[in-house]
Amino acid sequence: MEYRYDIVIIGGGPAGLAAALSARETAPEAKILMLERDKKLGGILQQCIHNGFGLHYFGQELTGPEYAQRFIDQLEAAKIEVWTDTMVLDFSSEKVVDCVCAARGYVQVQAGAIVLAMGCRERTRGALSIPGTRPAGIYTAGCAQRLNNIEGYLPGKKVVILGSGDIGLIMARRMTWEGAQVKLVAEIMPYSSGLNRNIVQCLVDNDIPLKFNHTVTAVHGQERVTGVTVSEVDPATRRPIAGTEEFYECDTLLLSVGLIPENELTRGAGVEMDRITNGAVVDQFRQTSMEGVFACGNVLHVHDLVDNVSNESAIAGAAAARYAMGQKAAGQVYAVKAENGVRYALPQRIVAGDAGKLDVYFRVDAAYRNPSVQVLCGDKVLYSRKKQIMTPGEMEKMTLDQGLITGDITVRLDK
Repeated sequence: MEYRYDIVIIGGGPAGLAAALSARETAPEAKILMLERDKKLGGILQQCIHNGFGLHYFGQELTGPEYAQRFIDQLEAAKIEVWTDTMVLDFSSEKVVDCVCAARGYVQVQAGAIVLAMGCRERTRGALSIPGTRPAGIYTAGCAQRLNNIEGYLPGKKVVILGSGDIGLIMARRMTWEGAQVKLVAEIMPYSSGLNRNIVQCLVDNDIPLKFNHTVTAVHGQERVTGVTVSEVDPATRRPIAGTEEFYECDTLLLSVGLIPENELTRGAGVEMDRITNGAVVDQFRQTSMEGVFACGNVLHVHDLVDNVSNESAIAGAAAARYAMGQKAAGQVYAVKAENGVRYALPQRIVAGDAGKLDVYFRVDAAYRNPSVQVLCGDKVLYSRKKQIMTPGEMEKMTLDQGLITGDITVRLDK
């Protein structure tokens, strides 16, 4: 069967929800469809029962489910159609979406515009090549979070966590509060990949040790994990240093070693990708290289705050609605380049024509003290700001005057 909608949003997490509401606000009469593979909307927020969400977007401190429910309630009021338990198989440049739906079987949906909001997934042990046996008791931090917060199971009682990503930091606290003993958080880098507030609230406040420049070099145990070997690594090469091995007895190893945008659909459709973000290359409207296809949220680049996901997705949803209604952005396209300490900047392209403000997001490639962020357009300095400290774990934002952009721009650090 074939269905027709003006806007199809793939993904019902925080990005998809914000994009759908923004699309409805921009085009009140548009036919909008959201496709979600889970049985419920909300994405990862369903299992994030800790607070700290919504401080920027709502001006209130909410839990993940509370944050998601606010959008879900608005979605229902806006009469946006939702298909849950629906797996998208692929989409084409003609904006035909192939999917399998539990209630409808295999269907094709013809869209006027598509918004990609599939979120991200965690890196697993297979991506790390940790030597040792393959016993039970090794989980990604997000899997352990779901087991604990939704299924009601405590994954283990003696825990070592590899990686200091935000989910790992939060699970260190959660496992401690549930009665487990978190013996160590080991981080291979000389800095944390999580927010500083999570290091303080989750580790420091609960007396959980954190070791930088350390990693797990062996897993022990047959049926179940009995311990891990942790070694110090050389800060330059990140290779283990012989003689620094230390054994930690544990029954559980949690991995918090990075997130990967869920872009199999995007790559399969032939959309141009960014090798640094692992997401699509987009302009300021979040339109990809495939006309009429937009991307937002963690499928585009991994965010640290869900509030930023919502703000970015509102941009994509509004732009998709305008496109579906026949309003296409046109103009000279300028490149946004990252160099000299800036790992990536987004959007990667700017379509000239607007005279308003433009938010550019970026991350640095290491920890820096007292750097100056600069945006150059040729020899002209469009933006300059000094900061006390910048780390890869915190996404940065700057606002530019789009009317001043007359060519390719470069985002860099003056270190």
